[in-house]
Amino acid sequence: MPRQRRRWSAGWPLSVLFLGFPLWWVLGITEFVFFLAAVPMAWALISRRTVVAPRGFGWWIGFLAVVLVSATMLTTDAPFSNTGPLGGTLLTYGYRLCWYAAVTIVLLYVGNTDRSELPTGKVVRLLGYMFVVTAFGGLLGVLAPNLEFTSALELLLPDPIATNRFLQALIHPATADIQNVLGFDQPRPRAPFAYANSWGANLSFYLPFFLYGWFGRDAGWRRIAGWPVLVVAAVPVVYSLNRGLWAVLVVGALYAVVQVIRLRGFNAVAWLAPVAVVAVVAALLSPLPTMIGERLANQHSNDRRSELALKTIESTVKGSPLVGFGNTRDVEGSFGSIAGGATLGCPACAVPPFGTQGHLWLVVFTQGLLGTALFLAFFLVRFARHVRSREPVTMIGLAVLIFFLIEILVYDTLGAPLFTLMIALGLMWRTDRDAQDDRQDDRRSAPAVSSP
Repeated sequence: MPRQRRRWSAGWPLSVLFLGFPLWWVLGITEFVFFLAAVPMAWALISRRTVVAPRGFGWWIGFLAVVLVSATMLTTDAPFSNTGPLGGTLLTYGYRLCWYAAVTIVLLYVGNTDRSELPTGKVVRLLGYMFVVTAFGGLLGVLAPNLEFTSALELLLPDPIATNRFLQALIHPATADIQNVLGFDQPRPRAPFAYANSWGANLSFYLPFFLYGWFGRDAGWRRIAGWPVLVVAAVPVVYSLNRGLWAVLVVGALYAVVQVIRLRGFNAVAWLAPVAVVAVVAALLSPLPTMIGERLANQHSNDRRSELALKTIESTVKGSPLVGFGNTRDVEGSFGSIAGGATLGCPACAVPPFGTQGHLWLVVFTQGLLGTALFLAFFLVRFARHVRSREPVTMIGLAVLIFFLIEILVYDTLGAPLFTLMIALGLMWRTDRDAQDDRQDDRRSAPAVSSP
């Protein structure tokens, strides 16, 4: 009898991607392993007889079409900016295009794979595990902020490519970014991601899955182990100086209170109050109030961020209002002077490029007002579709979506955060569709009642 081939589980690309993440970081391929994982997921979709899409997906397809059309503007001069070398422009445009393709694939993959083949609990546990990895990576950034090393990918690539400034940030493992935020050099955790803000965005997106998977009914031993992990995570959260992360954690706490009251009524306040008191006391006894005070006293980036956002919109409206410029652009000089910019004595005087300092501004500048409208419409439609749901997985997915809509103002979420959000949307959509199918089956199987 011929040996029967072993059938791989449907979710193996996600398992390999997330379970091996510490190894991918050491190898220097954390940014690219998402693209590799998307290949077998795309093949699985192609192999299916039918592939369905969630309601509102047409808005997303329209946005992707604008992304492609915007490539025609890559060499076009944008107002107030300098057009960089075509090679670098094509590299970063292609990189972002790969990300948009990968997040689209994972949305359809999760949503089209049956829950018997890819259980929701398995996906939740994988993303909860990523919270653990991110928390300990952040702690490493606090304890060993100067740790960095040459990755395997750096050793394999030719020097001109490996030392490219854009690629260097993606493939060179380091535990922290050393930045002068409070008037002195301060480490901001980033491991196992490329930037400190990416670390904060990813930690917040993984948190709802961690809380559900490690403190839910079926958590088992994870419920005990979850508390030390939260303590570990709190250390880099405090020292990250990450205002966006602090803000969404507060919003997340308020969201959790609202959902508990919605599900269990105002009687839940009786046991929510002690939890809130303990959380507030713990926060007050930690270095967090001091760090927040110092961070608020050193908000030198606020004016630059707001002016960059306004100039981003102005440049887009004047130069290419519909489809944008396809890629980011360096600002011409500084906002104060055309001759301004970074100097040896003040490297921070340089203005960040147009299309940075927030995913929303990236979309505005690179895909224009039309692309921005389509981009936001998709996520708002998905939010409206699920906002009344009482399904636990949908409620934690809504938390991630709310975090996303806040963080796109200050973080570049195109990457692992958007990938996680698309997984959440896929789970929400699949859960909603399965619930509708179950209700239809119940109606069909219900006995007919004849009138007397």
